[in-house]
Order: sequence, then structure tokens, then C-alpha cells
Amino acid sequence: MKRREFLVGAALLAGTIARGRAADIPAPSSDGLDRITAYFDNEVTTGRLPGAVILVQQHGKPVYLKNFGVRDTRTGLAMTPDTIFAIHSMTKPVTCLGAMMLIDEGKLALTDPVSKYIPLFAGTKVGIETTKPGGPTTVELEPPVRPVNIEDLLRHTSGISYDYIGAPWVMEVYLAAKIFDGPFNNRQFADRIAELPLTRQPGTLWRYGHSTDVLGSVIEIISGQTLYEFLKQRIFDPLGMNSTKFVLKTPEERARMARPLPSDQVLLAGERDRLDHPEWESGGGGLLSTITDYQRFSQMLLNGGEFEGKRYLSPAAFKAMTTDHVGPGSGVGRDYFYFPGDGFGYGYGIGVRTDPGNAKPPPAGSIGELKWDSGSGTYFGVDPKLDLVYLLMQQTQNERSRITPAFKELVYGTFPSELRRP
Repeated sequence: MKRREFLVGAALLAGTIARGRAADIPAPSSDGLDRITAYFDNEVTTGRLPGAVILVQQHGKPVYLKNFGVRDTRTGLAMTPDTIFAIHSMTKPVTCLGAMMLIDEGKLALTDPVSKYIPLFAGTKVGIETTKPGGPTTVELEPPVRPVNIEDLLRHTSGISYDYIGAPWVMEVYLAAKIFDGPFNNRQFADRIAELPLTRQPGTLWRYGHSTDVLGSVIEIISGQTLYEFLKQRIFDPLGMNSTKFVLKTPEERARMARPLPSDQVLLAGERDRLDHPEWESGGGGLLSTITDYQRFSQMLLNGGEFEGKRYLSPAAFKAMTTDHVGPGSGVGRDYFYFPGDGFGYGYGIGVRTDPGNAKPPPAGSIGELKWDSGSGTYFGVDPKLDLVYLLMQQTQNERSRITPAFKELVYGTFPSELRRP
């Protein structure tokens, strides 16, 4: 058989298999989708949420796209699919995809010490809290058992924290360092982080923190571009994510920005901090995006690293990114601050469902689903079993811990009971 005939035949066979698989998966029920509408209508009319945009997509096509409420209570402008949201930690999977692309190309390695790119990390120490009998609690510094490496940054096992996570000494040290003072770029911020003690030995504990911000600096050093230039060239432009960026530069863009309720002081303070540092392209939490932009990124993940004929990661690199690297046998511990949650492991920048978890009944979802969310209330899920992508864009820190799990239950409630839980 000629090569061209073989390829055409293989493509037709693959298409037949894909159509057969799609035919076996039920579509979300209209009654279930109506329940999503009723829930968010109530959230808006009762004043707990200014507005939201929701997308449920199956087999690459939207089956539900709806806008609720307003993007800004001061202007009364309605939510629309092109409303721009601060997506905070949903920046992390995007930055980690960029790093995985460099790994795929042989320009970066998981085992590379971070100090190879940011020399100050060669002198980083680990803070060890000790309490002597009858004496005060002190923090002593000791050398790391091994250098912090790129894999640690990708899977949050570096020992780098956020200033609001961990023991009191961690919070005190991070706040005292004033790492957000004055103007700074990614490299300068990474240097500031390198001068702080690690909160645990590298590779021993999943701890959320500024690891992905440091990774953004590594990407800049390797690529010779700013993080935004790199992400724009390699991810945003090819995917058609035209509204995803770190800084809004025109009045028209700023008018599309969603804003939390005036009572959401934590989120409003975070927005002021973002505006105060337009020069900082935070790889861990600085992106702004729309639901239609992030849908394209999510569909690329559902497709195994490919979208509209362009491959972003090799199958091997994609598998590495979406495989749990902090589970049994990894040597990585978990504590109260393990944010992937019950039943989830963690890949390189994204949560991966590995088991039903301990809750009875288990939370909605499927084994193998991918997900992440953010402090601003945004959420996305990718379910290969149901060939499904679902996204919630909202701006609320006050209500997100209540609304986000309810949203996920509602999405899976659109399917038959046997498909709703692992």
C-alpha cells in the first residue's frame, strides 16, 4: 500500500473510532443544564455573585454557554463571552505547558538544578523549626539534601511557599522580606525568592507557592524573551487565545474586565496589587483571559496536546505533564494545604484524578480528569472519559469555596448517575 493511501485509511479509521466513541457517550441532559442556569440565576439575584460565564463543551463543540449578571456592578455592563477575568492560579497550567515545551525540545531538563539558571538558588537553605525543652521555638537553617530542580518547580515540591501558607514562621519570614516592594521583573522576583529559606527539604512535601513564578523566570532565561512574549508566540497566537495577556493596554480591553463585589476585599486588594506591578509577568497567577480563550487551551489538553492540526507537546511529554507525580512511591508528603484535594494527584502544573477519594459518596468526576482553579473563583475541568471540557469564569474569593464544588456537581449531574462519580 502506498504511504498516502495508508495515511488516508488510518485517518478514516481513526475518525470512525472517534465517532463510535462519541456515540457511546451520552450528551448532557437539558434538565441538568437547566439546573445550572437556575443555580447561577439565584446566585446573582440574591446578590452573592455579580455575574459569571459558564461553558460546557463536549466532542469539541459547546453544548452550553451562558452569561449571568454583570461584569461590574459599578457600570452595570452585562457579562459576555468576551469578558476578561483575572484567572490567578489558572495561569499555572499555561506556564507549565511552556516549560514542558522546552523540555520536549531538549532545552530544559526535569533534573536541572534551578541554580543553573538562577545562581542565587545555589545558596538557598532549608528552615527547620525546633523547640528546645523549656525554651522558645526557633528556626534553624540547614543545607538542602539536594538542590531544588525543575521538576520541583513543576510539581510544587521545591519548598517554596506563599506568604499565607504554612507555619507561623513561614508567614513571618515571607512578610518580613517584603518581596513585593517596588518594581520588579520575573528575574528579580526569582532572586528574592532564592534568598528566603525553603519551608521543607526539596522533593518531600507538596506545598503551594511561588514555584511557578520562578519557573517563569527560567523560561525567560532559556528563551531570551519575556514570559508573555514566549507564551504569546508559542501558545496564545497558535491557539487563538487573542485576549489572554498580563496587562490590558486599551480602554476597550479594560471595559471588558470583570470585577468582584465591593465586599470582596481580599480579591480587590489582589487586583490593586496586580495593577501596581504591570512589569511583573507572574507565571503563577498573573494572566487575564476569557472563557472562549481558555476553552481552546482546555480542548488542547483534552486532545492530548493537539489542537486544530497543531501539536503542542509530544505524546510522551503530554503524558508526563498529566500523570500524577506526588502519589504513592514518590516520597512526597501531603498536609492540610494539599490543594489538589481528596482523590487527586498532581502532574506538572495540573491536578489529576487518581481515585474516588475518601468521601462517601465520592465527589463528582472521573478517574483521569484534569482540573485546576484559582483564588478568584475561576475553574476548569477536562474529562477524557466523557470527552468533556467545562469552565466557570467568575470573580469571587468570598464565595468560591462554596460555588466551585456546587458547579462541578451540577455539571456531572447532567449525565446518568453511573457516569457522575468514579
